[in-house]
Parts: sequence; C-alpha cells; structure tokens
Amino acid sequence: MTYGPRRGRIPRASRALRLSGASRIPRRSRRARILLCSLLGVLLLAGGGAAAYTWHRLNQNISSVELGSLLTPAASATSDLNILVVGSDSRAGKNASRAGGGDDTGRSDTTLLLHVYGGRKKAAVVSIPRDTMVNRPACTTASGQKVTAREGIMFNSVYETGGARCTVAAVEALSGGLRVNHYVEVGFDGFAELMDAVGGTDVTLVKPIDDKQSGIHLAAGKHHLNGQQALDLVRTRHGVGNGSDLGRIQLQHQFLTALIGKVSGQNVLTDPARLFTAADAATKSLTTDSSLARVDSLASLAYSMKGIGAASVQMVTLPAQLEQGDEDRLVPDAAKGAKLWAALKADKPVPDDALTGTASGPNGIGQIVQPG
Repeated sequence: MTYGPRRGRIPRASRALRLSGASRIPRRSRRARILLCSLLGVLLLAGGGAAAYTWHRLNQNISSVELGSLLTPAASATSDLNILVVGSDSRAGKNASRAGGGDDTGRSDTTLLLHVYGGRKKAAVVSIPRDTMVNRPACTTASGQKVTAREGIMFNSVYETGGARCTVAAVEALSGGLRVNHYVEVGFDGFAELMDAVGGTDVTLVKPIDDKQSGIHLAAGKHHLNGQQALDLVRTRHGVGNGSDLGRIQLQHQFLTALIGKVSGQNVLTDPARLFTAADAATKSLTTDSSLARVDSLASLAYSMKGIGAASVQMVTLPAQLEQGDEDRLVPDAAKGAKLWAALKADKPVPDDALTGTASGPNGIGQIVQPG
C-alpha cells in the first residue's frame, strides 16, 4: 500500500510547482479556490460572532418542503441529477407588487426539469408548458390532504391543487417514471431581487417586444434590464409569437442562455460583499426540498455543477401538439415525448427527432434575445 506525505508537510514537487508559477494550476482549480476564498471573505467581513450570525441568517432565509420518498437521492456527487424547478405565480406578499396583484392562489407559472448529466459538465433543461393537458395521479399535499387522480387537466393547476408534492408526482408520471432528485421553487419577487443582486443583465433584442397587457415595451437593440424588467421580459406572452405559452418558453430559453453567459463572466465570486448580497437574495427567494434547505447543501450542489456553461446546456420544450378545437391547450406528443424521456433516463443527449415536427418545436419564433 502506498501512503501520501505526512500531514502538515508539502512534498518538494508541490513546493516547486507553487514557486514556478500559478499559471500551471488548472483553471477549474483556480475557480474553486476563488469560490472558497470568497465564501470565507463573506464570513470575515462579518467578523467574529457576526460570522456565525451571517451563516445562520442565510440558512434561515430558505423555506423548505418535505417530499420524502417522492425524491430519489443522487447516487454520487458526480452522478446524473434531475432537479424540478418551479416558478410560482402566487400574488401573495411581495409578489403582488411584482405581478400586479390579484388572486393569491399560486400556480406553476414556469416549470423546468433540469437534467444534469453524469460528470456534471453538461445539462438539458426541459420546459413543461403550463397549458399542457395532463393526467394528475393521486397524491398527498404537504399538509396531508389526499388529492384524487384526475385526467385531462391543465398542468399548472396541479400545483394550485396539490402544491410541490403533487407537482413532483405529476412530472414523474408524465415522464414515464423519470425520478426527481431535488425540488426548487422561486417566486416572482425572488427572481427580480436576485437579478438586482447580480447587477441586472444585458440583453440584445433582435426583435422589438410590445406587450400592452403586461406593459413591457422594448425596442430592438441592446438593453440593460433590472430585476423587474427581466421578470416582465420572461413573463411576457402577448409580446412574442402568437401569444401562447410556447413563444414565451422559447424566449425564456434564449434569456437563460444569455444570462448564464453573463453571470459566468461576472466577478461576483471575487467580491465578498456582492457575493453576500447575491446569496442573501437567492436564499430568500427559494423554497427547496428539505435535503437542500441549508447553505452548505446548496453550495455543494452548485459547486458540483461549476463546469456547466451556456454552450453545454440544451434547451428543450416538452413535445406537444395543439389540442383540436382549442389552440390555447397543448396535448403531449406521446411518441416524441417517449424518446425525450428515454434519452434522459439513459443519461444521453435528447435526439433532434424528439423535438421537431410538433407545436413546441425549436423554431417557432426565431431568435429574439442574444447575449448583451
């Protein structure tokens, strides 16, 4: 058996490497050190007992929901992973000012299944349109209320009736048994505050967006968007395509691609004060499954995916057809959907023939958003 060097001593080769220049250290290792140093810097800024308070505050920011056996733990820190991300359109609390008030009963305004491939170097994002007609399985809410099975209902009503637990059950049923490992929920206000915390984002609109119903009016060209403006952009339906959820989803995909590229190039990690502001906003905005409801758990998950950039994320919309007699409703394309879910279960890229030839195909509205 071969043993490493005794604890506390640095091998000569390692010392020589350090003295010969940091440029030989792999880029990802340097990013890892920057991240760890920046997190430490946040605590050092707080100082002494305030450091413990800062950590406690971030932990206290996070809301959680117990999902129990509905979730399947990941096999390892580098295995493939499925995270269900839900954007709630609740008008309760601060969300009312962001969303224009109204009914405080939340629905799943945006639902994304994030599949992170084994090795955690690439990912696929599957959007499930809110107007998709699905079968809701029997489920139990977080409060213990029994919800009976029902066929042919709109997908976003599942969350309204049964919350996170029923939404997870419905997605697993829709996907033919793809197991969800984690659940993350973000509200309107949380998204806008997080965008403000990272300094907003720059986007370039290839086409103008003019949505009288939501009040968003943006000319073609470059824009710097604050949190509220970014929220208005990703929520607009009548400003793109034919006013359906499909056009909005494609715009969201383009926006997310631009945002990933922007944030990955920012110096958030090297600025402790800014990092804390972003962490504070992010944790306030989240409701997660109980296994993620700690800062160290979220940081560990984020760190495991640090190698994923915009170019390595495949944006996908659930294959669907317009319902006969009602163009505001979508019916899943069973054959193409089966190919999509089979690929993700096998941890393989989604094939092109699973995406084309349906109402939710990739080229419905063309390019609207480009990185700023």
